[in-house]
Amino acid sequence: MTTPGISAAAPLQFVQMDRLRAEAAIEPDPVSTSPATKETQIIAIYGKGGIGKSFTLANLSYMMAQQGKKVLLIGCDPKSDTTSLLFGGRACPTIIETSSRKKLAGEAVSIGDVCFKRDGVFAMELGGPEVGRGCGGRGIIHGFETLEKLGFHDWGFDYVLLDFLGDVVCGGFGLPIARDMCQKVIVVASNDLQSLYVANNVCSAVEYFRKLGGNVGVAGMVINKDDGTGEAAAFAEIAGIPVLAAIPAHEDIRRKSASYEIIGRPGTAWAPLFETLATNVGEAPPMRPKPLSQDSLLGLFSASAVGRDVVLEPATLVDMVGKVESTKASLEVVYDDAA
Repeated sequence: MTTPGISAAAPLQFVQMDRLRAEAAIEPDPVSTSPATKETQIIAIYGKGGIGKSFTLANLSYMMAQQGKKVLLIGCDPKSDTTSLLFGGRACPTIIETSSRKKLAGEAVSIGDVCFKRDGVFAMELGGPEVGRGCGGRGIIHGFETLEKLGFHDWGFDYVLLDFLGDVVCGGFGLPIARDMCQKVIVVASNDLQSLYVANNVCSAVEYFRKLGGNVGVAGMVINKDDGTGEAAAFAEIAGIPVLAAIPAHEDIRRKSASYEIIGRPGTAWAPLFETLATNVGEAPPMRPKPLSQDSLLGLFSASAVGRDVVLEPATLVDMVGKVESTKASLEVVYDDAA
């Protein structure tokens, strides 16, 4: 006879729960530290909005192409600014808007509708919805679905660089990490708390999906607008990832970038910087990062800047309602665990 209130299937459920707990407790295999073996390296670059991902990637992809590599740059930011610098300030049609227009006309999207090139660099923008008219993450997913229909997995590139906004944490923007769509991730940050917070979030995402069986690792960090204060380098050291390049906060770089000028050209003053970055990006192995706690992240900055000398004082009921309320007995019935 079954005890009232207890299902006969309960013991089986407990066994299944115990098995799942045991599986969850098993540490995953260490992330591979050997160079990527696939013919095409797919690399996702993340960073805080405005930190200089597009600037870094436009110059990096240009230098890679000049070194004889076949490179595809894909903008995955709803702002659609990834290719603007590459194309001298000109915006190219996005996959989302082109797909919508073609669908209304009853036509199929072709490569020439969405992919454009300059000096050996192939580039395209996924795009995103207008403000308040859709989810940017869903736009990313739709864009990749379109790429797959166009034969993305059969394209013969040496490098595919994906420019992702790191501030947004909804599913679409984590697609390359969650679905193993890339071999490695690179974070772009500066010596400021907000960009390092985003970099730490990306490292946490990589570590989370590693525990779920993922294979993506972090190859390193690019420090942009480096003013020499050292917080970004300190973060990278604690997180266990290398610094692939440090791009200085220089007026010449700022001015040329603002005028949509490529500075990563062979033979120019900044060429050695991007030649080194191109080499490091290609050779850096994916690594398993060690995300920092919030206190450790704040600890990279001075106490006067982040308030580490402040004591957290618990609020009281008097603070909230202005008077002392009598304690009311709870009506909740608490049962002891069944023997």
